[in-house]
Amino acid sequence: MIVAVDAAGGDHYPKAPVEGALLAVQEDESLTVLLLGPEDLIKKELEGKEYDKKRVLIQDAPQIIGMEESPAAAVKGKQQSSIVIGMGLHKAGKCDAFVSAGNTGALLAASTFILGKLKGILRPTIGAYYPTVKGFRLLLDAGANLDVKPEVALQFAKMGQVYCRNIIGIESPTVGLLNVGEEDEKGTEELKAIHKHIKDLPGFIGNVEGKDILSGKADVYLTDGLVGNILLKFGESIPATIMKLVERAVSKLDLEVEEVVAAQKILKTALAPFNYERVGGVPFLGVNGVSIVGHGGSSPLAIKNMIKSAVSCIENDVNGKIVTSLN
Repeated sequence: MIVAVDAAGGDHYPKAPVEGALLAVQEDESLTVLLLGPEDLIKKELEGKEYDKKRVLIQDAPQIIGMEESPAAAVKGKQQSSIVIGMGLHKAGKCDAFVSAGNTGALLAASTFILGKLKGILRPTIGAYYPTVKGFRLLLDAGANLDVKPEVALQFAKMGQVYCRNIIGIESPTVGLLNVGEEDEKGTEELKAIHKHIKDLPGFIGNVEGKDILSGKADVYLTDGLVGNILLKFGESIPATIMKLVERAVSKLDLEVEEVVAAQKILKTALAPFNYERVGGVPFLGVNGVSIVGHGGSSPLAIKNMIKSAVSCIENDVNGKIVTSLN
């Protein structure tokens, strides 16, 4: 199995992608990684490191798509970038998946335009893992689709269930529609239309509210990309905010050193579910390939887990099961 890795993506390239790729091949002897980016940068990063040159390959991609560049313009104008070349190789069957911590919009554009959509898919979606007291659950859509029609929402729900069942390991995933109240008649006309269209979906539990997310009331939280992205960014801010509040409280208390250390350990353990490094990244669901996107600040550990996510999607035939679920 060959997983292409964007070695020119994210805030810490090429160090984080290269080190993460090396960690992945060390753990999985059947895995080969293809590092894409400026060849000189990649080779320099690999200097002094021990690795199997037959399983760590390099593909020169001299152009770099910045994190703030316009997605469509970048994909169209930088044909020699790691994202465009990587997607082309994936499309041609030269690799089995592509992972990147780079420009999310550019990755979505390249995934859609180059890989295309799975048979029957109206619009691809991007998900996000959301921590709950029951473990990670899936939030759809996390920013790819600001407006979601009822028939598209139904496909999102089905794709989310397939992903939860095969990757997260939830046998019978439930779906909740994020709304301002639990009653069927609540929400905008668009939300009412979506509710009506998906109400007969097996596993649909109806409307859920914001207070239901962290408690894990549903396994797939369905919403549009606007609300989903706001929730995603809000969730990312929670650990740092709590840490600041606790530090402020500790500074006002007359605690022994041992008590402070104990409090820090408890807090670190409690906030562990919010650590994105544990899952690495999520796929663009609905595209005709395996395209995984991760946090721009991804560490080597996050990159490694992103690669593992790609392998899981391939081994569990997530795309094949998505197509089957639509029929």
